[in-house]
Amino acid sequence: MSQVMIRKRPPARSGAAVRQGGVSILALIRHSGRALPPTARRIATFIDKHAEDVIRMSITELAEQTHSSEGSVVGLCQRLGIKGFQELKILLSRDLVEPVRLIQEDLRASDTVSDVGEHVFAAHIASLQETRKLLDVEALTGAVGLLRTCRRIEVYGIGSSAPIAQDLGYRLLQLGRDTKVVTDSHIQAVSAAMTDAATAVLTISHSGSTVETVLATKLAQEAGARTIGITRMGKSPLARYCDIVLHTIANETRYRPEAMSSRVAQLAIIDTLVSCCALADARRSIAKLELSARVLAEKRF
Repeated sequence: MSQVMIRKRPPARSGAAVRQGGVSILALIRHSGRALPPTARRIATFIDKHAEDVIRMSITELAEQTHSSEGSVVGLCQRLGIKGFQELKILLSRDLVEPVRLIQEDLRASDTVSDVGEHVFAAHIASLQETRKLLDVEALTGAVGLLRTCRRIEVYGIGSSAPIAQDLGYRLLQLGRDTKVVTDSHIQAVSAAMTDAATAVLTISHSGSTVETVLATKLAQEAGARTIGITRMGKSPLARYCDIVLHTIANETRYRPEAMSSRVAQLAIIDTLVSCCALADARRSIAKLELSARVLAEKRF
């Protein structure tokens, strides 16, 4: 009688238990260490010893620190029964900090409404100040030049970056620029693949690790488009496919997958881009803005 070999699936209980709060992710990493292949074990050991630092890292930075690849980092996460690197950082944060700090970096459970306001405004102010200090004038000048001289502009953003992308697209439209905003991942990929050298693509992603927008930016660059990224300071998968990178700073990303104050910094950068584009051809820009104002006046009482 022939025997049927049944391939066992890797257990998923560990990851589920971690997500439900029953198991510490650091405890799971330590417990799994000896059973992991060499590369995964090296990454796991680094995470165990430098968990606080890993929370602040991008997947690219962790791969470099452990002399591995981004795929190996994702592979370790899957071996642990979790979806990917961003979920790993969320689980590490839960192990290391008070749960209330996942809402906002500086919050405490005892904070009053006034305290919350102080913390949130302080975080936004700090994000703006740090982003301004690190804003690369050469990169900003290059981005303005691309947006002014290209025939067409495409703007990509998903999740919390989508409203920022929509705002930028609307502002450029008011200046009379041929602009398309794409916030659907499937349409992003198809649209990006059909760009050309006359197109400028601007991608907004605070983490720089959103799979869909990284793929779309990569496809656009391969199609010949010039690419601009607005993303967090540090190395990231997105930056690899951007000809120009404008960095934002938001310290609260230490414990959150997305920082609230990063949106303020992103808006400041796009306002700067739009204002520079408008000033470069002031007469035409003013005429377009006046036309927009007349059209919109008909929609107000």
